[in-house]
Amino acid sequence: MLAQLTRHRIASFSVQSQRYVKFKNGVDFVIPPSIEKDKNLLKEYKEFLKTSQECYTKLVNAGILAEDARYVLSNASATKIILTMNARELRHFFALRCCNRAQWEIRDMACRMLKLAKDAAPVLFETAGPDCVSTGCTETEPCTTPWKKSSSK
Repeated sequence: MLAQLTRHRIASFSVQSQRYVKFKNGVDFVIPPSIEKDKNLLKEYKEFLKTSQECYTKLVNAGILAEDARYVLSNASATKIILTMNARELRHFFALRCCNRAQWEIRDMACRMLKLAKDAAPVLFETAGPDCVSTGCTETEPCTTPWKKSSSK
């Protein structure tokens, strides 16, 4: 998700470093809903993450720099980030990232952000959301469930 998020060039980002921060209390991991649905795969996924975490801790405790030990961490490692965008870029972000065709993780974050933006500035963001809400779908392969009908956000 971080790679997708940082494509929004007009935004400003402050990201917690995996290079300098030692995760003494363990690393938080993200579990995709598609994996969570399958108990057998979920068990295997969690075992892998546990092994990754144990190896990371062992490396750091042995004096390996956190910036080198982090190489064993999965892309599932949670990222702590502070994001700043102006209203125009926020509306553009919502148009792209609230869309049902967006990747689930960034879509979930964008929809949560949209709710907060609507609560903070209802007039400014009342028509914000994916393109299908305002101008019509612009995706090359439209989804079969338009956002307004399928989203309770």
